[in-house]
Amino acid sequence: MSDISQTGTWYFGGSAIKRLEAALAAIPSCLPLLALRVALAVPFFKSGLTKWEGFLTLSAGAQYLFSEEFKLHILGNEYPYPFPSLMAHLSGIAEITLPILLVLGLGTRFAALGLLAMTAIIQLTVPEGWANFHLPWAAMALTLVVFGGGKLALERVLGWS
Repeated sequence: MSDISQTGTWYFGGSAIKRLEAALAAIPSCLPLLALRVALAVPFFKSGLTKWEGFLTLSAGAQYLFSEEFKLHILGNEYPYPFPSLMAHLSGIAEITLPILLVLGLGTRFAALGLLAMTAIIQLTVPEGWANFHLPWAAMALTLVVFGGGKLALERVLGWS
């Protein structure tokens, strides 16, 4: 391959690329893990806020969605949610508590695993959302399950991990 510039320092295989790569590798892993925690938490928390009208008072819209609109798409068939009121309550509670735990870095692996399971159920409910929403959520959650919350997680500060 030919160099972009014979006189400059930016060329393929040159030391500038190696320095840039070294600078990127020097970024503490806790920073992208914190970013992943926040990025995964935001959409779930926002969704959770829409499910409540007050403290432990599920909105009528959430009850309607789980009992009438949401269907599980399994092997080409649609099935109603089992126990729709219970599912709506559990979903609403999880969408508030798990993102808070993620952002704080408390039980990060378990909170991420819970959101990964929710993502799987959401995928069965809204199968056309895979590429735009569910795949990135699953990738973020799986990364946090594997690597944990990092040094900026409260669980690390408290010595729990």
